Amino acid sequence: MATGVFMPKLSMTMEQGTIIQWFKQEGDDVREGELLLEVMTDKINIEVEAYATGKLLKIYYGANQTVPVNQIIAYIGEADEVVPEHPPALDETARQAAEAGANEPGAAAAPETAAQEQKIRATPVARRIARENGLALEQIKGSGPNGRIHRIDVEQALARRSAQAAPPVKEPIRSSAPSPLRQRKLEGMRRVIAQRMAQSAFTAPHVTLTTEADMSRAIELRTELLPAVEKATGLRLSYTEVIVKAVATALVRHPHINVSLQDDVLIERDEVNVGLAVAVPDGLLVPVVKHADRRGLAELTAECKRLAGLAREGKLLPDDMRGGSFTISNLGMYAIDAFTPIINPPEIAILGVGRIHEKPVGVNGQILLRPMMTLSLSFDHRAVDGAPAAAFLQEIKEILESPWQLLV
Repeated sequence: MATGVFMPKLSMTMEQGTIIQWFKQEGDDVREGELLLEVMTDKINIEVEAYATGKLLKIYYGANQTVPVNQIIAYIGEADEVVPEHPPALDETARQAAEAGANEPGAAAAPETAAQEQKIRATPVARRIARENGLALEQIKGSGPNGRIHRIDVEQALARRSAQAAPPVKEPIRSSAPSPLRQRKLEGMRRVIAQRMAQSAFTAPHVTLTTEADMSRAIELRTELLPAVEKATGLRLSYTEVIVKAVATALVRHPHINVSLQDDVLIERDEVNVGLAVAVPDGLLVPVVKHADRRGLAELTAECKRLAGLAREGKLLPDDMRGGSFTISNLGMYAIDAFTPIINPPEIAILGVGRIHEKPVGVNGQILLRPMMTLSLSFDHRAVDGAPAAAFLQEIKEILESPWQLLV
């Protein structure tokens, strides 16, 4: 009997995945444990192995197609077996079959086999690409744990080899005719981000509240704590960590914001897990600071910088991006005063942070220059009303303006 290949469910909140590429084509022989396809979920690529041996009889979905979890996407079986022309409906039988084995979180994430557990550690796809391009793994430095070689390491090595072998670039012949417009298809991470943002923008009724915080005392606090934090961690305390701590404290005091909305059900979160939007080439990743309310500023400094570094290097693990209950998007490093952030579903709110800059402010009857920072809270009006959302934003403002309470 033919075996269905399911879109794997790799986390409790995952609802769909996007097929990046198939490593096998219809009619190819497949062995159990071989790499079958690559899937993107939660903005992370996962290599999926075959969990049956036979021929790949049918592929129902191709590259860049998004499929619900536990949906049958292909069949593996004997050469003469007949399988449906169209993918079966996602019924209870398919769900049970998927949940029974191949789709447990992490089960499809390409573990190393005994044969691969060699002196040179590398993922299966890294070995395949290196072999196809005549690259010796001994010449590649791995970026993974214990020096394990990942796909990106092989691709970078190929790029370096191509650059060394490339002939000198000649000056192009200029033409008076207009050049055609360059086009680039939405693929991979960019496609997933586009789908998620469109879903959020057109599903959740966004309302954005804006206020300003006087950062004078927060600046003083950071200046006082810089030496102690740097001595403890070797890292410099930034305003990002101060803001994360303020938001986490406010979420504890306003638990109605620390919820998720899934299928018209509000799920109260027991943990305060704050996501940080990090810009990466051609995309955006949101690693999650777990238990942010329980961490001091030194520990937050180490954790935020660790996660941001992994995001920029493309080394985040799926667990680094799971479990978020609220997201912060900080554009303070740019000349941006305020913006309207889009909610990161299934969360119900997101905080946009602008730059700190001096501006004239009325203080006790006087006009003084103060370092002001704009805070923009976008919230899902289905889950929370304006008054409690405003109270939450006001709480963040008051904490930042009296930040010493963060040390209590």
